[in-house]
Amino acid sequence: MSRDIGIDLGTANVLIHLKGRGVILNEPSVVALDKQTQEVIAIGNEAYEMIGRTADSIEIIKPLKGGVIADYDIAEALLVLFFQKIHSQRWFTKPNVLICRPSNISEIEQTALVEAIEKAGGGKIFMEEEPKVAGVGAGIDLLDPSGNMVIDIGGGTSDIAIISGGDIIQSTSLKIAGDDFDASIIQYFKDKYKLLIGERSAEQIKIDLASAVFFENQAQLETKTLKGRDLVSGLPKSINVTSNQIYEAIHEQLAMIARAAKELLEDTQPEIASDIMEKGILLTGGGALIGSIDVFLSEYLNVSAIRANQPMSCVAIGTGIMLDLIQSGKLQRTNLSWRQKVARYFSRLKRRIIG
Repeated sequence: MSRDIGIDLGTANVLIHLKGRGVILNEPSVVALDKQTQEVIAIGNEAYEMIGRTADSIEIIKPLKGGVIADYDIAEALLVLFFQKIHSQRWFTKPNVLICRPSNISEIEQTALVEAIEKAGGGKIFMEEEPKVAGVGAGIDLLDPSGNMVIDIGGGTSDIAIISGGDIIQSTSLKIAGDDFDASIIQYFKDKYKLLIGERSAEQIKIDLASAVFFENQAQLETKTLKGRDLVSGLPKSINVTSNQIYEAIHEQLAMIARAAKELLEDTQPEIASDIMEKGILLTGGGALIGSIDVFLSEYLNVSAIRANQPMSCVAIGTGIMLDLIQSGKLQRTNLSWRQKVARYFSRLKRRIIG
């Protein structure tokens, strides 16, 4: 039988929602590739564990950057293998797929997403903007005409949207998100402590200690040990780290997200702004788990910011809800525009010529 599936194809993680079963896959968007044979050695969790620990003959690739496909062939291979993972036998018919995209990506980038899903085994493919789907997964009723605001901080992009009556009426997308936080943390400890740490260490210390506010009371701060390599001696080195140091590393990026949200609010119709003031702003995505980010945004925007339940799963959960709305006829399916179809044709033609 055919099963409808929803895919959150994120820069950091891929989540797949299967109708009737919920979120059945949540793994890193990472592929390990043999450089010589170009064969895929590992994907997802297994490939992620290899980051920083591989031989020179193995390359670790993240095929999505900024919420879009950066390496088409690797992204396609990743999706094919994830599809096989969630269904050990062949689909009797190809599943309907709802795929999410960041706001403001180009039609060519949208077409690349659709083609990758088709080649992985998808049937009818529908596309929705990620912040809308995240909002639905966090509890927004798409059929409600009143206004809602969502700030979705993912791995590659932060998408901010104002939603009313099932449509996004205003939105902006920033290529500032979880991966940038990690890079800033790496740079911070390199510059200030001459300590070189890897991607996984940066991500883990972010998960453990990241804070959107600075704590004056030092005695209350939690401390973690961060290990890396001393850039002066070249030897292993460890230091004790607090949330205030992680705040110093990432606060500029958080401020940029807050400013973008403020600009969107300032340009909102008074009635919609009133709805948002009453309901608050929903925070979704992995970035919503940063400590005190709700406090920081509430103070900056003068509107209550509310962390969604299961913020990392909101998009995947939302895809399941939206597929049900599509099937019931309450929501119109989104088809490719003629420009996208033309772009898709030439994209396929180019790949045939190049081989």
